[in-house]
Amino acid sequence: MTDYKELEKTYRQNLENDIIQYIAARLNIDLRNAMNKYYSSKLSAQIEEGIYGIENLDYKILGEDLIENEIKK
Repeated sequence: MTDYKELEKTYRQNLENDIIQYIAARLNIDLRNAMNKYYSSKLSAQIEEGIYGIENLDYKILGEDLIENEIKK
């Protein structure tokens, strides 16, 4: 039997990793800096809380949204 909570946790961790790697590559910054930007963002909190089902969107869309709306302001 599959534990839904564990699957959801693993999915979110993978999504966060993909977003961080995308931000690092897109902005040409190191992973530590990208992690700081991600984890200090509203997007991080929204994904953690599962608000609006945002965690179901593609990591590239979420990464671009983060760059445009929170990082480049």
